[in-house]
Amino acid sequence: MTSARVVALSLGAALPLGALPAAAQSPLTAEDSLHAAGIYEQLVEIPSVSGSEAAETILSATAMRLRAGGFPSEDVVIAGPDGAKVLVARLPGTGQRPPLLLLAHLDVVPALREDWSTDPFTLVLQDGWWYGRGTEDNKAGAAILVTNLIRAKHEGFVPDRDWIVVLTSDEETESAGIQWLVTEGRQLIGDPEFALNTDSGGGIVRGGRETMFVVQASEKVYLTFDLEVTDRGGHSSVPTADNAIDALARGLARLADHRFPVALNEVTRGFFERSAAFEEDALSTDMRAIAADPPDSAAAARLSESPYYNALLRTTCAATRLEAGHADNALPQTARATVNCRILPGEPIDAVESTLNAVVADPRIRISRKGEPTESPPSPLRPAIMQPIEAIVPELWPGVVVVPEMSTGATDGLYVRNAGIPVYGTAAIFGDPEDARAHGRDERVAVSRFYEALEFWNRLVRRLSE
Repeated sequence: MTSARVVALSLGAALPLGALPAAAQSPLTAEDSLHAAGIYEQLVEIPSVSGSEAAETILSATAMRLRAGGFPSEDVVIAGPDGAKVLVARLPGTGQRPPLLLLAHLDVVPALREDWSTDPFTLVLQDGWWYGRGTEDNKAGAAILVTNLIRAKHEGFVPDRDWIVVLTSDEETESAGIQWLVTEGRQLIGDPEFALNTDSGGGIVRGGRETMFVVQASEKVYLTFDLEVTDRGGHSSVPTADNAIDALARGLARLADHRFPVALNEVTRGFFERSAAFEEDALSTDMRAIAADPPDSAAAARLSESPYYNALLRTTCAATRLEAGHADNALPQTARATVNCRILPGEPIDAVESTLNAVVADPRIRISRKGEPTESPPSPLRPAIMQPIEAIVPELWPGVVVVPEMSTGATDGLYVRNAGIPVYGTAAIFGDPEDARAHGRDERVAVSRFYEALEFWNRLVRRLSE
């Protein structure tokens, strides 16, 4: 038995005695904690970097866990395209309501041992934290779903709808697995009423205090453009007035100065309305003013000074890569830039491209799309979803307010929404956004926070299924 496993087992046995809020101590048994710790450790210690063999090996290991937990082979299926397999596990219900889809991904971004304080592919305990690649993104979510699925099976719990857990293996790259599942593989999941995603949303800690529980109900649309200028070039000793680099640089400078118009939807308006309660006076006032109809333009200008709030208010486009020239002593014949846009849901893609052409304002700069976007409408903030969340959150975290959110990035949930299934991100693991380490060095999750999230998910899926 490895030292990491000893740590996981001892923690699992001890946690219910004091690591959880009082409301969570009774439902979560020592056996539950022990089981969750063992699953979490196993997942973290499989180096399932996207594109590697281990990214699919981890699916097989998880399937074995589920089968050992009492699930028949027909209810645990691995399928999909090579390099992008998905695991679909089902707890059958009575069928009174459409299925509930539960999402997580098991692939991770790379991690180098020399960059980390600990071995990134060993679950290490230090000062109340579990360290390891994927501890947050997103193996905690996967371990929670698998644990609670087996827990319900052992207890003989029969929901009024099927629970369908989907674990993907390429979310960090192409998300081809989830795209296959909601199209060609749709028979494996049928027509769920909605999906809950462990890879978005979650709790916000500020100054050591829990403040907000974020429910992700929308994501911006990802689209990259190539900008290119070509020129006949020439000798650098005889420079021209406007070579390819000069022309491209001026166009990019105009784009950097441009701001797309402010546009709020139900999700972002709700975010600013509810977040106002936790901010200082001036910021709180601006948040309420921007949520008004129409939004206050002066408040919008002040909020836009924050990169995060600016990204919530409007479509953004940013230059991310440059390439130009072929020799130190030659005028460039080609200059290229990559511009990445994160587009508000519902904004016409053609209109964004037209805006780029108008802003760079130079016919020499040829703008072309690098791929096609996957548009994803916001998920409606329905009472059937929001009310159970708003009831459970204060049971576990008194005083915490539920806030809807639009992600500026993207998850597998993007493709699920696009397939007509509303998605709600409720990761439930609290953390300080000023110390976010997902994809970075020394990724970690507080041990107590993992167990809080485990109990939150247990309560939520049952409340949505009774």
